[in-house]
Amino acid sequence: MENKKDIKVEDKRSNLTLDNRKRLFLTGVIEVFNFNEETISLNTCVGVLNIRGKNLKMNKLDVQNGEVIVGGTIDSFVYSTLEAKRVNTEGIIKRLFK
Repeated sequence: MENKKDIKVEDKRSNLTLDNRKRLFLTGVIEVFNFNEETISLNTCVGVLNIRGKNLKMNKLDVQNGEVIVGGTIDSFVYSTLEAKRVNTEGIIKRLFK
């Protein structure tokens, strides 16, 4: 019998290729949090990725294989961690209800 090795998050790879600010190729995607024409938020194996731009469209979405292709005008993309995002949100809520 073969022993199957469990794939850990640390063992997975994520690649990001930006082509002329018009097309973004991304691998290592775990899930899509939300998307519209100006913002796309993705959970990847290396952290949360927020993409901002204009006329953004998901031309390919294959979460099973972790592949996404985004078209449109890409202005920025920023990686963060889930823990950092939660801490910032809690800080804002605490300040609002002080």
